[in-house]
Amino acid sequence: MTEMPVGSYVVDTSTGRSGVVMGHEGPYIQLRPYGGGREWDAAPEAVREATPAERPKITTAFRPAEEGRP
Repeated sequence: MTEMPVGSYVVDTSTGRSGVVMGHEGPYIQLRPYGGGREWDAAPEAVREATPAERPKITTAFRPAEEGRP
């Protein structure tokens, strides 16, 4: 299996969480929710690339507090 590049949008199939690849440490892929949050380690065999349909859901899940205010 090839390594997921840093910055890739992915889904951790073991938890159902989606995030961005932040790095690789030992046998794990380090993931973080888009827009920030606590990183978690995922087994490479449980991580898959997000589909084009899933990408907008990942990136729009994070809305800055100021967005949409008059």
